[in-house]
Amino acid sequence: MPLDSLRVAPHALFDQQWLLLTAGDFAAGDFNSMTISWGALGTIWNRPLVMVAVRPTRYTYVFMERYPNFTLSAFAPVYRPALNLLGSRSGREMDKIAASGLTPAAVPGCSAPAFMEAELVLVCEKMYWQDVNPAQMCDPSFYLDSAQPDPHRVYFGEARAAYGLARFAGEAA
Repeated sequence: MPLDSLRVAPHALFDQQWLLLTAGDFAAGDFNSMTISWGALGTIWNRPLVMVAVRPTRYTYVFMERYPNFTLSAFAPVYRPALNLLGSRSGREMDKIAASGLTPAAVPGCSAPAFMEAELVLVCEKMYWQDVNPAQMCDPSFYLDSAQPDPHRVYFGEARAAYGLARFAGEAA
């Protein structure tokens, strides 16, 4: 679907529905996924933006650093147990993707896979990253994890493609 016709409620998509962030190389079998509930959709530098945050201690961080692109996959509520598993277990310790029951699949123009069960997939190319510096927070209460020793790295990705159910496609403006 054309990105300019994508219709989502961004806050609800991240905060309530959650997304599966996947980075790596599907063809090589070298990828990992993690559930995220923090992020943003918008526009920056006249391009469609996806912003995600990943801690350096997360296994997915290795793949975000190594590969130039990533996917975000949204799922129907029936897949919440799989998202809970993928957000609470490490791919370093187990094949959590197999345990989730989800089916990774190749995505055109992206090394990272998405998932057959997803109702929406965003394909993103990394544009920029920045480490969160808790000392720069105007109000420290905004950054809930400021006491953690490994602040998040924020990645800006250009959304290059969207695939999904017709309910996510509205008319282009």
